[in-house]
Amino acid sequence: MLYREAGDFKTSYASDNQTFPIRFDRTAYWAVMAVAFLLVPMVLTDYWANSIVIPFLIYVIAALGLNILIGYTGLLSLGTAAFMAVGAYSTFKLTTAFPEMPIYIVFILSGLVTSAVGVLFGLPSLKIKGFYLAVATLAAQFFLIWLFTRYGWFFNYSSTGQISMPERTMFGVVITGASASSTAVYFTCLIFTVAMAWLARNLTRGTLGRTWMAIRDMDIAAEIIGVNPLIAKLSSFAVSSFFVGVAGALTFAVYLGAVEAGEAFGINKSFLVLFMVIIGGLGSILGSFLGAAFLVVLPVLLKLLLVDGLGWPSDLARHLEIMIIGALIIIVLIAEPHGMAALWRTVKEKLRLWPFPH
Repeated sequence: MLYREAGDFKTSYASDNQTFPIRFDRTAYWAVMAVAFLLVPMVLTDYWANSIVIPFLIYVIAALGLNILIGYTGLLSLGTAAFMAVGAYSTFKLTTAFPEMPIYIVFILSGLVTSAVGVLFGLPSLKIKGFYLAVATLAAQFFLIWLFTRYGWFFNYSSTGQISMPERTMFGVVITGASASSTAVYFTCLIFTVAMAWLARNLTRGTLGRTWMAIRDMDIAAEIIGVNPLIAKLSSFAVSSFFVGVAGALTFAVYLGAVEAGEAFGINKSFLVLFMVIIGGLGSILGSFLGAAFLVVLPVLLKLLLVDGLGWPSDLARHLEIMIIGALIIIVLIAEPHGMAALWRTVKEKLRLWPFPH
């Protein structure tokens, strides 16, 4: 009886078109924001921050970017990790070249650099799509990682081939480096996650988002009604790469601190983000959150249960963890092929009619 829209009247076009038209959803949204900004920092420990919360927030940004490309535009990409590497190496070069530049500006500029690279590798989408486009973006994955590991300029000719993030502050608080607190890192990731989710939601509901979805549904018909496929596809690659680049910048700067492109941004990470989008739900902002939560939180919980709880060997627990997660992925996709977001929409529809039959 709680989830109802009866009595929730709209008195303007703005209120009728808002993201959360039902009062219960708006209340839940602000409650989640209050918990995230006020409660979580008070109880957050270093272990939970580094193992679950911070990776979850970063992967949400990456999943949002890939979802814009695949879910809203219908362009398949397997080079997500390589574009994350572009964001990471851009952050490294900018921080070493401009040590006085605010670190938040560095993250945004790194996203813009990645956006330009994404447009360059998105040019084949004007002629090919589907599996062939996936192969083209897969080539970008191998090429960019090879570039970052072979040319010393990208890692300042370090003998180890790694890049390390120097200490940087924002508003007098240490954000990056060994002395950065988990709370400061959490707030940085949270601010960018909320801002990116807000940006993605508004872009996908506006004119640009409608052109992306027109290309996704039928590109020839979209072109007939006046949609420019050049602008639609390249803008989708640009926006998607911007999100992914920011995620890569945060991965390097505030989470890992030191990375090597081949290890931190291998093809496995591209498939991980892709699975997040598919499990969470294509063409859904909420789906990016649900998919990231599924593939970040579940492995940690299984490890705590099998290793710490039951005392199993870590290698055996790791193999069983992979099997369990794979089986759960299959079950979720069989139960709801459109992802966890579609499953949640079905639950909400039933709640709106409960206790009456549907």
